[in-house]
Amino acid sequence: MDTNILLENGTNELEVLEFKVGNRHYGINVAKVREIITYQEVTPVPHAHPSIEGIFMPRGVMITAVDLKNCLQMGESQPGGLFIITNFNSLDLAFHVEAVLGISRVSWADIMKPSSTAANIEDGVSTGIIKKDDKLIIILDFEKIIADINPEIGLKMRDVEAFTGRSRIDVPILIAEDSALLNKLIVQSLEAAGYTNLTHTENGQQAWDLICAWREEGTLDKHVQCVITDIEMPQMDGHRLTKLIKDDAELNKLIVVIFSSMINDDLRRKGEQLGADAQLTKPEIGSLVAAVDKLLGVQAS
Repeated sequence: MDTNILLENGTNELEVLEFKVGNRHYGINVAKVREIITYQEVTPVPHAHPSIEGIFMPRGVMITAVDLKNCLQMGESQPGGLFIITNFNSLDLAFHVEAVLGISRVSWADIMKPSSTAANIEDGVSTGIIKKDDKLIIILDFEKIIADINPEIGLKMRDVEAFTGRSRIDVPILIAEDSALLNKLIVQSLEAAGYTNLTHTENGQQAWDLICAWREEGTLDKHVQCVITDIEMPQMDGHRLTKLIKDDAELNKLIVVIFSSMINDDLRRKGEQLGADAQLTKPEIGSLVAAVDKLLGVQAS
């Protein structure tokens, strides 16, 4: 199946690959998918996490196979089905699924938060839900799934230690990040580096609404000079937020930093075309702080 579907920049749309595990329908952003291959025998890894099936080497590249059924506490997968090979957080991973059903284009505005639709659906590992015909497609938080398997893959908080102990930096920064955990860790990291004038939101729409309100009040400079945004977010994604800011003659002076697990070559080009001032790959939180320092002209020590 061809997953090389490119969207126009900043349209607030995404392509979702729909697949099945058990009797449920799930989705993943096509931008994270490298390819889909038939199941291959894997080599088990001693003492690995129960959700790690093993490793294999298609075309000479070593890839870790993850049993998604096990991750979702639905038992263990049997041989067969498909591997969805992904790339995010600079990792190549293969997720074992039973079937792939197709690709749909949807708007982030149509993706509902799990808590607003149904309780306890894959609690903690879904970022949103799409209603398609008479079924629900659960968009899984693959970053959290992998971080639960190996916490070392999460934000590298130790990298922030080099920035601690600095004087208070009062430059106002607005953060748009839908993951509650990552939102908290980004705020903590910036605060540890001396940035204390922070506003954090759950998605691009909330961030955009605040920017518009501050502009209307005439207090924009007081509240935001730098925006740090994820790409994947319900309601409004980071690319759409970047486009709205950079296409506006008054707002385009704002510094926009994209901090995402999905910075591959194609998405980096998109970010550049939209006018992003910097793009950093999770989990390099130390690099994020350094980039913000440079863009704001803050001394590193």
